Amino acid sequence: QVQLVESGGGLVQAGGSLRSSCAAPGCAFSSYAMGWFPQAPGKDGEFVAAINWNGLRTAYADSVKGRSTIPRDNAKNTLYLQMNSLNPGDTAVYYCAAQFSRVAVLLTRYAYHYWGQGTQVAVSS
Repeated sequence: QVQLVESGGGLVQAGGSLRSSCAAPGCAFSSYAMGWFPQAPGKDGEFVAAINWNGLRTAYADSVKGRSTIPRDNAKNTLYLQMNSLNPGDTAVYYCAAQFSRVAVLLTRYAYHYWGQGTQVAVSS
């Protein structure tokens, strides 16, 4: 069983930045591919960022490419989502997800088995 605990969301003005964290205590974190998935009315729930087990491969949705990063610290069992130049369209509850995989970056929500409780990101105009 993998427990994922998100934190770090909040309210920010358009143009600002936020870093969300996803802690995975007590698991073999370095064996898991990870991803971030926003959920909001009108959003399709697809990924915004994903990373493979060792951090050497990442993928970003076009909507955040160039202004977001998804670093991970395997020594701290923690995944991050750094989002810059935020706009109201980024408003959502952001869920982190984990799947045992030492092969790929996983882009679809159906590939992930473990999910956190979500952290709210709200961007005001």
